[in-house]
Amino acid sequence: MAPAPSKLYADDVSLVVVLLDTNPFFWSSSSLSFSQFLSHVLAFFNAILTLNQLNQVVVIATGYNSCDYIFDSSSDLNRSFENGRMPVMCSSLLQKLEEFLIKDEQFSKEEPDGRIKSSLLSGSLSMALCYIQRVFRSGALHPHPRGSPDGPEQYVAIMNAIFSAQHSLVPIDSCYIGAQNSAFLQQASYITGGVHHKPQNLDGLFQYLMTIFATDLHSRSFLNLPKPVGVDFRASCFCHKDTIDMGYICSVCLSIFCKHHKKCSTCGSVFGQAQSEVASASDKKRKTPET
Repeated sequence: MAPAPSKLYADDVSLVVVLLDTNPFFWSSSSLSFSQFLSHVLAFFNAILTLNQLNQVVVIATGYNSCDYIFDSSSDLNRSFENGRMPVMCSSLLQKLEEFLIKDEQFSKEEPDGRIKSSLLSGSLSMALCYIQRVFRSGALHPHPRGSPDGPEQYVAIMNAIFSAQHSLVPIDSCYIGAQNSAFLQQASYITGGVHHKPQNLDGLFQYLMTIFATDLHSRSFLNLPKPVGVDFRASCFCHKDTIDMGYICSVCLSIFCKHHKKCSTCGSVFGQAQSEVASASDKKRKTPET
C-alpha cells in the first residue's frame, strides 16, 4: 500500500485538530499520569497558537464510550489572550474536559462486561475530518491540517476515515505513549503521509511535541523527521474482531473473515456462487453444437 503523495504548501498556517485520549482504563495503568500528560499538551497548544496568529487548534476528547469537542481556538479567540499574554490554556477547556470525563464515566457503567477497553477512535477521527472539510469549504481560512489499545470492532470505520483523509490530502500525525504500539495509528500516519512516533522519554514529552509534531507542513520538506521502521498492516476480521495475518475476503464488499464461510455476513453474498455460474455456463457452451 503506497503512502499519500507529498504536497507543497504556500505558507505555514496550520489547523491542528488534536484527538485527546481520555480512556480511564489506559491512564490507570500508564507510567505517566494524566495530569502530567495534560501539562505537556497544554504547553504544546499554547506554542502552536503563539507561532502564528492565524494558527487554529481544535481539541476532541476521545473517551471509552463517547467523543466530543472540548476546545476550538477560533471560537475562543477573544478569550485566548488576556493582558497581552496567553492564559493558562483556557479554563474553559479544562472545565469542558472535566464535564466530558464525568459523562463518559457514567456511560461506561452501562456497558456490559467483557468489552475491549479501547477508545472511540473511529468516532473522534470522523468528527475531526468533518470539521476539517467544513473549514476548507468555508473559504474563510485555508490552513493545512494534519491530524489505549486498538478496538478491532472499529476497524472498518477507522479505515474509512483514513482513506477519506488520504483522498483529502490531510496527514494524520500520531503520538503514541502506551506500552504497546497501535496498528491503526501506524497505518493512519503511513497512508496519509503523517508522522507516527512513540516517545521514549515521557519526561520530555513537550520537546517531542514541539520538535516533531508542531512543525508546519511547509517546513517538513526541509526537516529530517522520524521515519516508520515498520508498519503493521494486519487487518481485523469481521466475524470475531480478531487481528489476523491471513484470511478470506468477500469479492463483493471486501469484508475480511478469519475462517471460510458459506455466506458473507456483511452483504449476504454466497461465496463460490459466481464461480459455479461461470463453470456452468462454460460447460453449457461446450455441449452446444456449433452452427
